[in-house]
Amino acid sequence: MTLDRVAARTPDGHTLFSDLNLAFGRERTGLVGRNGTGKTTLLRLIAGLSAPSEGVVSRAGSVAWLEQRSDPAPEETVADTLGIADALSVVDRVLGGEATPEDFDTADWTLEARISEVLTEIGLDGLDLARHTHTLSGGEQTRLRLAALLLSPPDLLLLDEPTNHLDQEGRERIAEVLGRWPGGVVTVSHDRRLLRRMDRIVELSSLGAATHGGGYDLYAERKVAERASAERDLDVAGREAARIAREGQKAVEKKARRDRAGRAFAMKKSEPKILLGAMAERAENSGARENRLAERRTEAAQADLAAAREKVERVRALDIPMPPTGLAAGRTVLALEDAVWDVPDGQRIVGPLSLRVTGPERLAITGPNGAGKSTLLKLIAGELSPTAGQVERPVRAALLDQEAALLSPDETLVEAYRRINPEATANDAQAALARFLFRNTAAQRTAGALSGGERLRAALACVIGGSSPAQLLILDEPTNHLDLDSVTAVEAALRGYDGALVVVSHDPDFLDAIGVERRLAL
Repeated sequence: MTLDRVAARTPDGHTLFSDLNLAFGRERTGLVGRNGTGKTTLLRLIAGLSAPSEGVVSRAGSVAWLEQRSDPAPEETVADTLGIADALSVVDRVLGGEATPEDFDTADWTLEARISEVLTEIGLDGLDLARHTHTLSGGEQTRLRLAALLLSPPDLLLLDEPTNHLDQEGRERIAEVLGRWPGGVVTVSHDRRLLRRMDRIVELSSLGAATHGGGYDLYAERKVAERASAERDLDVAGREAARIAREGQKAVEKKARRDRAGRAFAMKKSEPKILLGAMAERAENSGARENRLAERRTEAAQADLAAAREKVERVRALDIPMPPTGLAAGRTVLALEDAVWDVPDGQRIVGPLSLRVTGPERLAITGPNGAGKSTLLKLIAGELSPTAGQVERPVRAALLDQEAALLSPDETLVEAYRRINPEATANDAQAALARFLFRNTAAQRTAGALSGGERLRAALACVIGGSSPAQLLILDEPTNHLDLDSVTAVEAALRGYDGALVVVSHDPDFLDAIGVERRLAL
């Protein structure tokens, strides 16, 4: 699989990337980059689902794509999703004595054993093949679609965020499968544990693709070095541009002095006019050459400075400021006493559970999908009332989920800020949003137009950027839709947050980075 000088543009003409030259073989490649750089578009080009705006994509062998999400039809069964419904019907007709001669020729007597082996490998052993796919969790559906590919492995497997919405066991299963995959793999992911198992990392940006041999940790080290180098280059370019500007100013002043001296000499009329004219012409020609040379040097210095700035902007880590909350170390921020939540039919989802969080503690709630983690967070946040027991939150709290759902898609950020902080004026909202890098007209953007990282940053601005910031942040998989740069920025911000945190996340790197001290396993 090769891409030769490939370009991709959006329907409105915006260039995602251009002059892209890449080759994919039997190695495992992690594809990373900021949201909006065209990672999914690149997968579509490789898969042949879209045509490049320029360049050539050449394929050798079979290619299959495991999309990030796929909504099954209401009547679709597990067998349908695996692509084996017809093959199973053939075997059933043969066993039932209703087979045609063609059925005897096509019956696959290894199918049942292969299905069992694949489902076990992916952690879905014993799954009823007649079960409707839509009744499975999102993570189970992802694993099921990967199992379908395992039954007929392609030469090159493409995956788009395959571990999103998976619990820790599901993530580990995906990583193990990819580690044993016999062909090539290209996966878009911000899952650092998965990326550590890659043979190389390809970073996509508006400037093209940069390939880094090795897994995530080596890539991360190189990124730190790249940022430091870019900052040094910017400093050097800035000092050089300033030096040339100073020299240019000195040259202008020196010429002005020569011109004044020449005019004074001419005023004395001590030399013939023809000689004075020749002297003036030589001075004028010399001054023009010096001006052109100075202009070229200035233009070159400014071009170098602009290139250095662009490189710094491309590699600079995002920054999310976190103002102080004033939470006292001994203050109780959360207390649950035998808290229970049951669905209306009486099925128990949470509890009985007793829990206390004091001061700026960091608590992670862990457990497999379906254990009730998100329900517990809604109880803690007050979005659900306990069926029995008590939940007390004596401080201001805010729940941020992976969609930042507290922001309405159609409202501007200023409107959202003032809704969440009713005492704030429009100027207060603009000032607070500016501290979170939504300056001027950016504060008038609607929440629905923001990327995942921008939405989370805007939500943080609304809940902790006011005069009474939330002293308890409740986070439900906050990094699911973020790119790696945004994940790193959120980690840095939460490390600097002096309030309490209650977090659900299946990303152990994230939990370690934000300083989680306690874990509650459901």
